[in-house]
Amino acid sequence: MCGITGIFHVHGAPVPMDTLRAMTDIVKHRGPDGEGFWAEGGVGFGHRRLAIVDLSPSGHQPMRSSCGRLMLTFNGEIYNWRELRRELEKKGASFRTQSDSEVILEAYRAWGAKCVEKFNGMFAFALWDSRQSRMLLARDRYGIKPLYYRWDGQTLLFGSEIKSILQHPSVRVNVNPDALNEYFTFQNVLSDRTLFADIKLLPRASLIQLNAGEPSSFSIKRWWDYQFRDEQGVPEAEYLEELDRLFKQAVNRQVQADVEVGTYLSGGIDSGAVTCLTARSFQNVKSFTAGFDLSSASGLELAFDERAKAEQLSAAYKTEHYEVVLKAGDMERVLPDLVWHLEDAQPKAPKADEVFATIRKDWTPGRNLNRKTMPSIWQRPWV
Repeated sequence: MCGITGIFHVHGAPVPMDTLRAMTDIVKHRGPDGEGFWAEGGVGFGHRRLAIVDLSPSGHQPMRSSCGRLMLTFNGEIYNWRELRRELEKKGASFRTQSDSEVILEAYRAWGAKCVEKFNGMFAFALWDSRQSRMLLARDRYGIKPLYYRWDGQTLLFGSEIKSILQHPSVRVNVNPDALNEYFTFQNVLSDRTLFADIKLLPRASLIQLNAGEPSSFSIKRWWDYQFRDEQGVPEAEYLEELDRLFKQAVNRQVQADVEVGTYLSGGIDSGAVTCLTARSFQNVKSFTAGFDLSSASGLELAFDERAKAEQLSAAYKTEHYEVVLKAGDMERVLPDLVWHLEDAQPKAPKADEVFATIRKDWTPGRNLNRKTMPSIWQRPWV
């Protein structure tokens, strides 16, 4: 994961750098590998970097396009960036880096806002087009990467986490009663509302576009949705073959990285299949599982711990396996951090890259993890 933040004063008021820095610093846990700030007139971007692809300084963000027209702050990964890069090079594009961030910039130059339809990945990004004086915010098809925003008709604030927006001096913390009612009714906030008044979550597969000097130009557009087709007469074997092809393609794309690769391994079919394919591509893949202290468990609770199944799969796929045992008092101990990081009642789950961001720095080969030595990121959930 990375952390992105930004301010857009639609009428051109200068962006205060101390505010932009505060908005970015509050999410420094999202990016241990670097920070960056950029402001020009009424636009400012912040970035905290977790380096996955192109670890060199050339991957630093916010990133400017080679033509100088575009500026980008980006969280996520474009899995088909290599294919897109080759396609763009045939169109005459040249590249200075080996990063997927630069592919986003060149894709926008080639296809405009429709570039998002070309991306296979998980992403949330903001892009400033100085020629068009236009701000673009985008989120991936399934909403894997979060992007929150606040628009009051004059200023657009955004960030990977709500707490970034709360750092702006114009923002007052108030409860959104409609979101609270939605939560008490459904045990989730299923709309774009959050529990914070005036702060919303950009829906999955959506774009925000806003032109400088034109508050009325603010728009949110859905750029993709599910399309189900009832295909008659297709043999089952053809479906199975296509499922196998797509699954292998998805895993192989997502394990391409310039850092070590690891997997969650719960003992179930999903994580077992992913680990199996990953182990075919890499030697000594590291796998991680979390289990429960069963000393006071009984009945159905005994089945909640899958460490034994995970160990069997680890042995089968020859992974370097690590586990952590969660005890009864752990939830109480981390509750303050849990509330601080989850922020809201939107359905969320920790993402693998966000967990491994700290695992790669803190784990030690040749031992299992325990509560005292396990990476701090395992001790609290991350947005």
